[in-house]
Amino acid sequence: MNDYHISFAYNLVGWGTDKKAIINVLAHRNATQRQQIMTAYNDIYHEDLVMCLESELSSDFKKAVYYWILDPTDRQAVLTHVAIKKSEPDYHVIVEIACVLSPEELLAVRRAYHLRYKRSLEEDGAAATSGNIRKACVLLWALVSSFRYDGIEVNARLADKEAEILHNAIKDKALNHEEAIRILTTRSKLELIATFNSYRDD
Repeated sequence: MNDYHISFAYNLVGWGTDKKAIINVLAHRNATQRQQIMTAYNDIYHEDLVMCLESELSSDFKKAVYYWILDPTDRQAVLTHVAIKKSEPDYHVIVEIACVLSPEELLAVRRAYHLRYKRSLEEDGAAATSGNIRKACVLLWALVSSFRYDGIEVNARLADKEAEILHNAIKDKALNHEEAIRILTTRSKLELIATFNSYRDD
């Protein structure tokens, strides 16, 4: 780490929300240099640069800064934290990480979240919801905390059986149906596609 990175870390405090100054430096540094700046900031102020920026920057610009300074796993963890801590949580972000990421990627995000914030993602998520919203989010937090099989094998007979379970749960409007939640959170994506196809065909 050279004197330049230390100097920039000092200057960050004075800049506050000076977007132009932050862009001028971060946009012209490679990933290694940006990591060195983050390390210098932490060494000088004993404070995480990302957590400092969370309180200083507006949402859209904040997201751009995260893309510059964080690796993909850390970035997902931070963006999820920001989404949960809004006055009205942004569930779209949480649905995306729960449904798009592979099981290994989702587990890595949960670990990164815990390492950065000293709490679990599920813990913060549950604390951010209450009443009817909490009931509706049971499936969402189950998806976040699951580690589903990611292989290519599909059991057609099982798909037919579980399609019937889902049909009955939906017919009864049982949002928190335990078997339905188990199916949706533990089956592989390919198995779920087979189940949904069976549901549609029936």
